[in-house]
Amino acid sequence: MGPGFDPARLIGRLERFEPVLPGVVQVISSEDARWKPDESSWSILEIVCHLVDEEVEDFRTRVLSTLEDPARPWPAIDPQGWAERRGYQSQNLHAKVIEFVVLRGESITLLREVTSPDWSRVYKHPIIGDISAADLLSNWCAHDALHLRQISRRLHQLAQRDSGGASLDYAGTW
Repeated sequence: MGPGFDPARLIGRLERFEPVLPGVVQVISSEDARWKPDESSWSILEIVCHLVDEEVEDFRTRVLSTLEDPARPWPAIDPQGWAERRGYQSQNLHAKVIEFVVLRGESITLLREVTSPDWSRVYKHPIIGDISAADLLSNWCAHDALHLRQISRRLHQLAQRDSGGASLDYAGTW
């Protein structure tokens, strides 16, 4: 944990992301939410479903578990497998966004209820090695940003798809 670690700022950033996701996706049609530029990419709907599942089953669970008892094994996760098994493409985008907002609010409450958290507590992950509660909290914020970038990329690709071959250079380079 570096000298600049600021959990209050990170938790605040997580909280401020709560209204960002609905704002970004509110104008996306159901059809566009399911669109993928290729089979290996995720649709906007799949990204949102992933954020919902990660909220509870990954970041929240793992941060709180590490703060509580860093020796307790983490439950297994399977983000890639969830997309298919949980039928992400058949979900309702706006319902999943509402679910995310509710779950993120719960996460913020739970994080703020932890008394005297020791962010330096370390979980010994069998594959990636030592990861502290501070690392997890920081990565949670970065995860939001990465998927916001991914959603923005899909929006750009949708503009490209619907442009009829027009150049998008005037908008700026991606």
